[in-house]
Amino acid sequence: MNVLEELKSSGLVAVVRESNIDNIVPICEALVAGGIKALEITAETPNVSAIIEKAAREVGNKILVGAGTVLDPETARSVISAGAVFVVSPTLNVETIKMVKRYGVISIPGALTPTEILTAYEHGADMVKVFPANVVGPSYVKSIHGPMPQIPLMLTGGINLDNLAEYVQNGAAGIGIGSNLVNPKKLNSEADYEALVQEAKRYVAKYEEAFNK
Repeated sequence: MNVLEELKSSGLVAVVRESNIDNIVPICEALVAGGIKALEITAETPNVSAIIEKAAREVGNKILVGAGTVLDPETARSVISAGAVFVVSPTLNVETIKMVKRYGVISIPGALTPTEILTAYEHGADMVKVFPANVVGPSYVKSIHGPMPQIPLMLTGGINLDNLAEYVQNGAAGIGIGSNLVNPKKLNSEADYEALVQEAKRYVAKYEEAFNK
């Protein structure tokens, strides 16, 4: 199974902001224990390349390590060199897509309008991230898939345990979950990490329940 197939199969991507070199591996281990199979480490994080490199080296055989909030081709090249196997952006930048695909890595640019979504796909996006998802809601996925059923959509922004099922049932190929799942600033003890494991399990169970309906 290649990276794109694994992303579609697992369905959930943990979006990790403000991690650091010391906590990234424990975060990954907790997510793995909870059943999460992919995470994106956001590029505005200080020292992000070293953090991605450490995660990829130490737990890359257990979880897909990607980069998020990648706004330009230079950053894309840097995080790919560090070991990111997929690159996610909040916006559409054609040159960033080209850079990611040049290195054979999965490209998931951000878009919102039908025109942006199609433009991203036509320029090589493997999936398109609809962001911010909470602005358009779950039914937007079905609306886009009416004229463009071939484009896999990842939804990110404001998704939680209460509304996750609606997005999945409307056809989302992937769901990005940020601070509703992982908040590194609140991970200060073994109990905190165990709570993260249990929360991850709840998200995985909710996703699988919705997907199999």
